[in-house]
Amino acid sequence: MKRICQKLRIWMMVASLGLIMSSLLVVLYVHYLAHTEAGKVPPKTAVLLHAIHHNLVTPDMKAPKFFSSRGTSKFTSEMIEIPVSDGSSIDSKIYKPKAEGPHPIILYYHGGAFMEGYGNIHTHDNIVRSLAARTNSIVIAVGYRVAPAHPFPAAIEDSYDALVWAYNQAEELGGDVENIAVAGDSAGGNIATVVTLMARDRNGPNIKAQALLYPLTTFQDIEFDSRLKYDSGYYLLSRNVMLRARETYTPDESMWIHEYTSPLDASNLYGLPPAIVITAEFDPLRDEGEAYAEKLFEHGVPVEAIRYNGVMHGFISFYEVMYRGNHGLAETSRFLRTAFAEEPTYESYQLQVYDGTTTSTLKVRDQVEAYAIGSFLLGKQAIALFGQ
Repeated sequence: MKRICQKLRIWMMVASLGLIMSSLLVVLYVHYLAHTEAGKVPPKTAVLLHAIHHNLVTPDMKAPKFFSSRGTSKFTSEMIEIPVSDGSSIDSKIYKPKAEGPHPIILYYHGGAFMEGYGNIHTHDNIVRSLAARTNSIVIAVGYRVAPAHPFPAAIEDSYDALVWAYNQAEELGGDVENIAVAGDSAGGNIATVVTLMARDRNGPNIKAQALLYPLTTFQDIEFDSRLKYDSGYYLLSRNVMLRARETYTPDESMWIHEYTSPLDASNLYGLPPAIVITAEFDPLRDEGEAYAEKLFEHGVPVEAIRYNGVMHGFISFYEVMYRGNHGLAETSRFLRTAFAEEPTYESYQLQVYDGTTTSTLKVRDQVEAYAIGSFLLGKQAIALFGQ
């Protein structure tokens, strides 16, 4: 019996030592990843960037169950076809509250560099689904056509046609024709604000608000500091992709200065709807997004501008596992709900900077979740290694 107890103690010591060593390995691994080519990034951002670059995580991947909330859905969703002006139609998806309306309507334009293979209504479904729930709105993910098969202006014409369709079908959809907004991320943020310009210029439907998430706002070769510093692709958007997008979406150089491709260069932004512009610290599009927010303000448009430090381009797609992403989506939803409920106020322009570490609880939470994801990634890599 004594011998058995001794063996048991030895095994327990070995197991404890193994646990300590593995925990130390995870900590070292995460902190090693946090040192990037452009400086140190938060642990959570670091492990996600590593996972993405090694194809272990994608923006449309389901979050691990321990990050997800459960509950009964209060929305229906279905694929629809929206007719467009050239006689064809575009595949789109609509989320509608099960409760009786009328409900606000939000048209969401997905990111993806205006090109085939870089994004669609399915890769951004988590944002659309959550936006519907958080604003209690009808949200339509618009499947606009993309380059190279459909260069400019196909994407914006499809997107504007979707706005007009939603306006005309509002009553049938259970929507409130007086409360229509547009939203989009990256290339979709460009399209969203261009649609507001088109609606103004064509005396189209009244748009109550626009939500622009890290938008591309100019196709011109402007040496913004963020373009120079974060354009390698490590932060999920590269200079090469931006150049390819420009070549395929706007093959004629004269298109680059058009206000419907480069709203930052537009001479007249008056009369556009109130905007929220969200940018990310480690994003080549950061500076042009913030420049556009300031220019909107200068043209009399009420604007909220928020920069999220410690995150990369596309971070809101990871809102289920990134606190800053969840906060950004919450701020977007709050802004839209407020715009639907009351008239906007015009205040002095101020870029808000959110660090995401305002309390010790959040810092600890970020660290713990980073280590949890780090353990998951190490496990996947070990399985892949021994499975070869």
